[in-house]
Amino acid sequence: MAEEVDVVVIGLGPGGEEAAGRLAGAGLDVVGVEDRLVGGECPYFACVPTKMMVRAAGLLAEGRRIPGTAGDATVRPDWSQVARRIRDEATSGWDDRAAAERLTARGVTLVRGRGRITAPGEVRVGDRTFRARRGLLINVGTDPAVPAIDGLEGTPYWTNREAVRAERVPRSLAVLGGGVVGVELAQAFARFGSEVTVLEVADRLLGTAEPEASELVARVFRNEGIAVRTGVAVSAVRHGNDAFTLDLGGGETLTAERLLVAAGRRSDLKGLGVAAVGLDENATTIPVDGSMRAAEGVWAIGDVTGKGHFTHISAYQGAIAVRSILREKGPTAAYRAVPRVTFTDPEIGAVGLTEAEARDQNLSVRTGVTPLEQSARGWIHKVGNEGFIKLVEDVESGVLVGATVAGPSGGEVLGALSVAVHAEVPTDELRGMIYAYPTFHRAIEAALANLEE
Repeated sequence: MAEEVDVVVIGLGPGGEEAAGRLAGAGLDVVGVEDRLVGGECPYFACVPTKMMVRAAGLLAEGRRIPGTAGDATVRPDWSQVARRIRDEATSGWDDRAAAERLTARGVTLVRGRGRITAPGEVRVGDRTFRARRGLLINVGTDPAVPAIDGLEGTPYWTNREAVRAERVPRSLAVLGGGVVGVELAQAFARFGSEVTVLEVADRLLGTAEPEASELVARVFRNEGIAVRTGVAVSAVRHGNDAFTLDLGGGETLTAERLLVAAGRRSDLKGLGVAAVGLDENATTIPVDGSMRAAEGVWAIGDVTGKGHFTHISAYQGAIAVRSILREKGPTAAYRAVPRVTFTDPEIGAVGLTEAEARDQNLSVRTGVTPLEQSARGWIHKVGNEGFIKLVEDVESGVLVGATVAGPSGGEVLGALSVAVHAEVPTDELRGMIYAYPTFHRAIEAALANLEE
């Protein structure tokens, strides 16, 4: 017999967890289904632990910048302190008991296991079946994508999930993939003493970012001793004698103690059973409308919607889905100002469209770029001041449609430009603002002055 409830939330990542709690708080009978950890990827394997790694690596880099500017310093890395902080402070040993108790205290019934949609409004978890009167909310997230490389399967390669559990730094590390996860972890391990090589099949790192950002990160990596190989495809992998050997073509090989696979993310819509509600099980994402509705009685949020693999997107969409399920009024989703930050050093913050994306949409584009080193704050900062601000303006509307800030605290400086893009503030209005001196964000004024077609 199916158990009757109001809503079944499949997947309790940040957006799903919060949505389930809010729906229960509104008086609905809510079941939350999770086959891993309540809270999802972010607090245990992604955002939080990886940024602890980045923070620790950044402190080492700052210590190494002291000579010639502030005195003398000797830096001795100790990864055990990082591993301990991730294990004890961030993840409680990868135990979600506190998160689960927090969720159930809000009135949500937590069901452990893999949920599969078996009919409209119906979800099976193990030997239990739930029938939702109000609907289903899908928040299954994504898993690391593992490319079909000869010999890779069955080897002890890392994804981000294994990397954050590392108890020691490998002597050498090959990173397969030059996207956000790859470059962040590459720099963190390298600053703790690992000999790191980043392998990217495309012609540049951070392929969805502005080319200037890709060039900057590659240059900084090479200066720090991180090998960057672009336009390289791995044809085969072998593991033996506690080392990986990668075939790069033309007889060239690369050997490393550890291999980190950072080749993107994927969703298993077929395993979720979305065909039972009329959705394409072979698709890579679930299309949703502005209210997060995917089908009659079905809502979807987070990575699976294809709007960006970001915790803040999941949380944003979750709030919209809750209003829709509760039949409350409120704004629908708008994605013109999606912010994203790559936590390398220099930090790369971006919002809205890149120049290439704007041109692909046939906008009348002009851009303005200014080197951060040429700002007063950049000159004062001296060591570690590499970066730039790039603005993308739609000339016809006279507003910014995108921006990138690379440099110290680039993601924080991005805040002002995120507001400008989201609120469609005219660039003439931005030119008339007062920018505090000497700050990094004052360089926005210089980038505005450099706008040109």
